[in-house]
Amino acid sequence: MVAPSAPTNTAVNLLKEIWGSVHGNASATDRLSFAGHGSLPSYFAVTELAAASMGATGLALAELTQSLDVAIDRRLASLWFNKTISPLGWKIPPEPALGPADYRTRDGWIRLHTNAPHHRDAALRVLGTPQDPKAVAAAVSSWNSTELETTMVANGACAAEMRSWQDWQHHPQGRAVLAEPLLHWRSGSTAAPSPWAPSSARPLTGIKVLDMTRVLAGPAATRLLAGLGATVLRIDPPWWDEPSGEPEMSLGKRCTRLDLREAKDLEHWKTLLSEADVFVHGYRSDALSALGVDAEQRQNIRPGLIDVSLDAYGFTGPWKHRRGFDSLVQMSMGIAEAGQRLSGSDRPFPLPVQALDHGTGYLLATAILRALTIRVETGKGSIVKGSLARTGALLMQTLDAKLIERPVLNPIEPADWSDTLEITQWGSAKRLKWPVTVTGVEMAWSPGSGALGRHRAAWQD
Repeated sequence: MVAPSAPTNTAVNLLKEIWGSVHGNASATDRLSFAGHGSLPSYFAVTELAAASMGATGLALAELTQSLDVAIDRRLASLWFNKTISPLGWKIPPEPALGPADYRTRDGWIRLHTNAPHHRDAALRVLGTPQDPKAVAAAVSSWNSTELETTMVANGACAAEMRSWQDWQHHPQGRAVLAEPLLHWRSGSTAAPSPWAPSSARPLTGIKVLDMTRVLAGPAATRLLAGLGATVLRIDPPWWDEPSGEPEMSLGKRCTRLDLREAKDLEHWKTLLSEADVFVHGYRSDALSALGVDAEQRQNIRPGLIDVSLDAYGFTGPWKHRRGFDSLVQMSMGIAEAGQRLSGSDRPFPLPVQALDHGTGYLLATAILRALTIRVETGKGSIVKGSLARTGALLMQTLDAKLIERPVLNPIEPADWSDTLEITQWGSAKRLKWPVTVTGVEMAWSPGSGALGRHRAAWQD
């Protein structure tokens, strides 16, 4: 039993803002009790964001199942913002040799995101260098930051210049995303009667989730849904892999591959969509529209669909179609610069975990659970949009030089691991205990994690 702890004003304020963004009843936030001590070391309230965003999923689940008590272990929530698995007798694949990194330019800093081979190759073509970190650093040092960022993006690479928060607030994209709500939310245009109702211990049994997200934010949201009993079918294109992330983000999911640029695969995907209750995607906002399946068309394919989209830099402004990842957004909007400045470091100082990814993921999961409640009541689906940059603006409100001085979390202890061994594709593993407790609800995943693309493109075998 973890001792209760008094929530900080910051955690409560973040919870209220998140809960308000999903149109929850304001009085419900009083039902969430907090436990656990210590914080992730940061100038930002990262632990409070973890507790508030994951706690909000508990509130939405309690509403859906009509449960009374909801609790969040803020320490475990912080740990779930990082790695949650411990392999037994096998190893997680390492990151690529030329992974994401910060490089000094002629007038500042830039981050290149080179995990995916096609992003790495695009960056190397711009720089005219081999796949060697020293050669890349030497080439980058001759560039102006803004010029290199612009050139990288124009040539299909992923890059972000380090800007300050002040600069971001005056940047055209910063102004655009800061004017957006935390979540864009509107009712679906079509309704359909649904015989589904949540069960008790496994509340999402019978719900089908079509998952077209990658890396962390979207997969974190769908991983939660899988743990509650939903059937999650993740679809990746034939060329996409993320071997170091599979043990984390394939948990509880069927994983398959389709190429939506191929007419046959697109038609098969439409059939799958027509049977889905929830669709979550992290494609750039124009990608599916170009294939003739924009949000309205998806509602026609599946009346009552809960349609959730994730973006890096927001859904308005000049960067609304720009590729992005958590660490790039941290550079763009001033998080890394604030950390560098306050710490006195000689290089960018990011968050201790990818909190924009995880925070956005649980924000979207909260929205999905709320949307399921709405669909049970009205038959109508919902269309929801969230972005890393807008979540980052929420976290930016918590910047405080004194936060770094708080007691840090204790390292992972044996009692933090679940008593049930997970059987993955690679062998047995331990998984951290789930931090959210909702009376009567069991959190469990099946199957265990495994490689992408290992299943048929079907809801069941």
